[in-house]
Amino acid sequence: MFDDDTSPARRDFLRKSLTLIPVVTLASAGLCGSTFAQTPASDAQQPSAAVPVSVAGDYKPTFFTPQEWAFLVAACDRLIPSDQVGPGAVELGVPEFLDRHMQTPYANGGIWYMQGPFLEAAPEFGYQGRLNLRETLRIGIKAMDAYSTKSFSGKAFAELSHAQQEDLLKSAESGKLALDDISSKLFFTNLLNEVRNGYFADPSHGGNKNMGAWKMIGYPGMRADYMDWITVRDKPYPLPPVDLSGRRG
Repeated sequence: MFDDDTSPARRDFLRKSLTLIPVVTLASAGLCGSTFAQTPASDAQQPSAAVPVSVAGDYKPTFFTPQEWAFLVAACDRLIPSDQVGPGAVELGVPEFLDRHMQTPYANGGIWYMQGPFLEAAPEFGYQGRLNLRETLRIGIKAMDAYSTKSFSGKAFAELSHAQQEDLLKSAESGKLALDDISSKLFFTNLLNEVRNGYFADPSHGGNKNMGAWKMIGYPGMRADYMDWITVRDKPYPLPPVDLSGRRG
């Protein structure tokens, strides 16, 4: 259902993501359900909806392999698709953010405590496993593609229709998808958090091209003073956002 040409599911997704606007590192909290923006029925019924790698722009990944890159572009396109509300994750360069972030000390575990014991712990204690972030994504992508190839007549995830891709991602979100070598829920949680981070982070990190996500939600960015507008609820903020480099949107 749509309200004033705006998807309620997407509004809810973006509302839940607002706390991540200034964040460029991975949150370890769990996810709420129904995190997908809804795909229009006409789109979901298309026989093939693979996202061309070229859609991600001219950026050449240096961490992810071509097969991993194809998966990421397709997954980003399903997690935050472009619609009448605003630009999608691929359009704003989130795959580039992911590739660049995988090469940081945070993603490779250089600033994590990575000593054992490794065990299953209650969510409030955070992640206690042996995999760092980029290992989690790399192993998860390989496992998702293997599952897709086995279940859909040799087709990799990026070659599936939008509806098939969303079904797999939803199954992973719930933890019901049985993947080799990794928990599907662990993989999905990390992937979605990274996509959210890239969508709302400062453009200097590769995502949020031209501050598109900030413009969409009316976020002022790095402006020095907007205190007079914090309590204003009936009018949009009148000035464009500013990024960390001082560039105005």
